[in-house]
Amino acid sequence: MRDNILSSSEVVQIAFSDGAYIAPDTIAEADIAVATARWVTPVVGEPLLQAVAAGKYPALKNDYLAPAIALYTRLLVQPRLNGATGQLGLSVVSTSTQRAADEALRAEVQRAVKERARAALKQLSAYLEAHKSEHKEYDSRSNILNRVSCDGGFVQIF
Repeated sequence: MRDNILSSSEVVQIAFSDGAYIAPDTIAEADIAVATARWVTPVVGEPLLQAVAAGKYPALKNDYLAPAIALYTRLLVQPRLNGATGQLGLSVVSTSTQRAADEALRAEVQRAVKERARAALKQLSAYLEAHKSEHKEYDSRSNILNRVSCDGGFVQIF
């Protein structure tokens, strides 16, 4: 098993730049691993991710992988951040100065994060396709975006 390519602090810095402070320990290592496995690995492939985790291709990591991993991690954890789970179950913030966002606003934020994450993943895929000779661990045939795409509500199979 490989280590995560990004730390919790890096995820917060990249994906949560639009709001109030988020403590890095809010993002678990498992959150990053799940987001990477679910959305990024099917595009990049495990061999290339292992190479990046080992220190190869820093430009690929910083410019393309980091935004995709961070944004998909936020997409994964954002619903959990909208409430607080404790011994008494799920609760939301309710003070005299702050109140929880309504359902429509939460859905809007989730859609916006999803769009940013998809755009970052497509940029990553396009970069890899244009530079595949520079990344010997990358297998273009394994990139799911070369076979299936969902744009504008339409699923396209190539």
